[in-house]
Amino acid sequence: MTQNLPTPASPLKIGTRGSPLALAQAYETRRRLMAAFDLPEQAFEVVVITTSGDRIQDRPLKEVGGKGLFTKEIEEDMLSAKIDIAVHSMKDMPVEQPEGLLLDTYLPREDVRDAFVSPKLKRLADLAEGATVGTSSLRRRAQLLNKRPDLNIVEFRGNVQTRLKKLADGVAEATFLAMAGLNRMGYDDVAQSPIEVDEMLPAVAQGAIGIERRADDMRVADMLAAIHDVETGQRLAAERAFLAALDGSCQTPIGGLAVLEGDTIWLRGEILRPDGSECLTDEDRSPIKDAADMGRTVAERLRARAGEGFFDWT
Repeated sequence: MTQNLPTPASPLKIGTRGSPLALAQAYETRRRLMAAFDLPEQAFEVVVITTSGDRIQDRPLKEVGGKGLFTKEIEEDMLSAKIDIAVHSMKDMPVEQPEGLLLDTYLPREDVRDAFVSPKLKRLADLAEGATVGTSSLRRRAQLLNKRPDLNIVEFRGNVQTRLKKLADGVAEATFLAMAGLNRMGYDDVAQSPIEVDEMLPAVAQGAIGIERRADDMRVADMLAAIHDVETGQRLAAERAFLAALDGSCQTPIGGLAVLEGDTIWLRGEILRPDGSECLTDEDRSPIKDAADMGRTVAERLRARAGEGFFDWT
């Protein structure tokens, strides 16, 4: 292994999107690899890749292709060996990888909760009747309308900085961001309050960073094994199996969270009609080794209860 480590002359190339949050996640990955193998920063090169999702900011994701818009160009560069690994926010990742790529390394999970963000208000409950709220998330939109059908929901695409500017410009009275992203960027003063998971179940894999690699690159596989967080992998096995069985795209409002309890894993999941008019929930516990099977079982039960047309927008 020692002779195969990257060097400043032949650095490991880390692919990432160019947003401040994406870069923070790439830098965290680099720091962990540096520490694990006692390597200098120069042994790694962070390569910024602009994706289709970054270029399209004026339309909802469901209209232009869903989650894959944030990975397509990055994965193409990895398959052509322009980069060695790619760092992703796991909540943005499709459940299926292109042939030849593997996503099997996760960093320790951050705070899974959503954050309530507003220039004037402290809590979700403080929103007046008919208040305008900005979000680009179908899950958050449906969850909000399920609890507060009076709210006016407007589209809020863009990175954290773009959304905060829209908020400052008065486009909406409040928005929602992931606590994990705010924490990773050191934005300690942005969230007015975290929203507990009992009130708003997070997106599947929210708060987790995943590292993708070529399936046949064993040098990289050996390096990534040194920084893989086993508990996060166990939790995501349940959550992503649940998502895959339901439709792992950006076109369905789905929430899910798995928690370890000793030798068992507890999964809560929910699906919502896009207009928020109905929310179906289910949960289960299983041995950790059966996490993926449990995720599929919970999804199948919800799908059976939902019936045909549950996710239709019409």
